[in-house]
Amino acid sequence: MANVHYLSQEGLDKLKKELAEAIAQRPVIAAAIAEAREKGDLSENAEYESAREAQGLLELKISQLQNQVANAKVVDSSQLGTDKVQMLNKVKVQNLTAGAVMEFTIVGESEADFSKGRLAATTPIAKALLGHGKGEVVEASVPSGVLKFKILEISL
Repeated sequence: MANVHYLSQEGLDKLKKELAEAIAQRPVIAAAIAEAREKGDLSENAEYESAREAQGLLELKISQLQNQVANAKVVDSSQLGTDKVQMLNKVKVQNLTAGAVMEFTIVGESEADFSKGRLAATTPIAKALLGHGKGEVVEASVPSGVLKFKILEISL
């Protein structure tokens, strides 16, 4: 059974664009392979080997993107609430272990970018927060130990 990839509509659109761009690279790589093949002995042709490797990597990327798009489930932001943490919510928490206050949006794995405050729902911290409400204290098991977070705000 395939894993469901939860995304915003924006995230799905981005994945589809990335897939289309990758598919558009197929003829470019095929031409590079054909050109390298014309240069003679393939057993000692580094250009041919490089083009074949690039083709393999591209096909892997296309396969992965097709899988993500096929198994995508768009989270409807109009159905979101702020009583419990859920996908696409912006969450402000206090790290009770370190005292720091952090704010991030819970997103699907392919949309995650911690530097932009976008935390993947599959991370230990997000998993601990999902389903909990404002004022609750949750524990997240991370590689360095257990961290405690107090949920300060939940917004859209």
